[in-house]
Amino acid sequence: MAHARVVPGAGPVAGARAGRPGEGEASFGGLVARRVVEHVDVTARPEDLVTPGVWALVGTFEGAVHAWRFDEVVERSPASGPSAAAPGVRLPWRGPGPDAWTSSLDETAYRHAVERVRHHVRTGRVYQANLCRVLRAPLPAPYEGTAPDAAALAGVLAAGNPAPYAGWVHVPRAACGPDDPGAWVVTASPELFLRVEGDGVTSAPIKGTAATAAGLSDKDRAENVMITDLVRNDLQRVCRPGTVAVDGLLRVEQHPGLVHLVSTVTGRLDPALTAAGRLWGPLLAAAYPPGSVSGAPKRSALDVIAELEPVPRGPYCGAVGWVRVGEDGAVRAELAVGIRTFWWTPDDGGTLRFGTGAGITWGSDPAAEWAETELKAARLVALASGARMAL
Repeated sequence: MAHARVVPGAGPVAGARAGRPGEGEASFGGLVARRVVEHVDVTARPEDLVTPGVWALVGTFEGAVHAWRFDEVVERSPASGPSAAAPGVRLPWRGPGPDAWTSSLDETAYRHAVERVRHHVRTGRVYQANLCRVLRAPLPAPYEGTAPDAAALAGVLAAGNPAPYAGWVHVPRAACGPDDPGAWVVTASPELFLRVEGDGVTSAPIKGTAATAAGLSDKDRAENVMITDLVRNDLQRVCRPGTVAVDGLLRVEQHPGLVHLVSTVTGRLDPALTAAGRLWGPLLAAAYPPGSVSGAPKRSALDVIAELEPVPRGPYCGAVGWVRVGEDGAVRAELAVGIRTFWWTPDDGGTLRFGTGAGITWGSDPAAEWAETELKAARLVALASGARMAL
């Protein structure tokens, strides 16, 4: 039997909203959490993410970041598998039909948007911008009026597309009071946004995707170097001078059905920021949203994205993961970039969403960029739609 340890949550801080018993679950890595007892709007009150315990964090690309602390946390070995993350009886996942998916941008519109980004590169407005589209499909009748089972979908993805930063979180809306928006996110993210441990911080941006390593291009390598430099500059804003370094550049990582180019940036946080109540405001102000899914310069790229993308990205391209606050206020955290991510909201009833995109530079070919978005989406959308795929 896999090792498991129950870690009781600390009591909520004065004035915190208590969660309704039994509501809320999340799983990331070896952590399985149940029973939400506290919610923090991290965007508005980052200094409130201080209560000792384990928190799940979900941020949208548009900047709304929320965290939930859980009363019961079980630590399991990875050998426990995805089913260990789902206590109780679970029904099999039933996803949309494979032909039910529609896109916020069709191929013609996406290729036109690529040309618009290239125009902005030519005029000097940006060097690179990440251009995305959102896929959506209706869920079958069993989920009408109720939340779909995030753990069931996570199990399907774990079996068919294992990912280093896979996880899921489902917190019902208003679980900790009327201001709690809740969250329903299932991710198979391959990309590390931020890892914090002690005074160390690490980010590992992905830029460059192809079916095989031989398909990676000079454009992919140039784009990766550009975004790695952006991430390095982001971290320099919160790290001690001279401590930010690129520890790995242009590594090829193999993932199911494709390869990525990955670089790793590390640094040592300013000592004034290492305690929980002082960390998240400056760190998110410096690094959010992730550079690999926005562009360079980041502010200009965000403006271009807002002009060209017809719908919000939501949790896609945001952040999702866990934060652990110690009794001494020390922080450990691991947040993924919210790519390869499905999400659902009660506002839309039975609609499941998934995002896909590509980084656009002057060297981009519109047809090739569309094909890259198809490659990134194909396997995961097929799995969510009931396909069985060999690893």
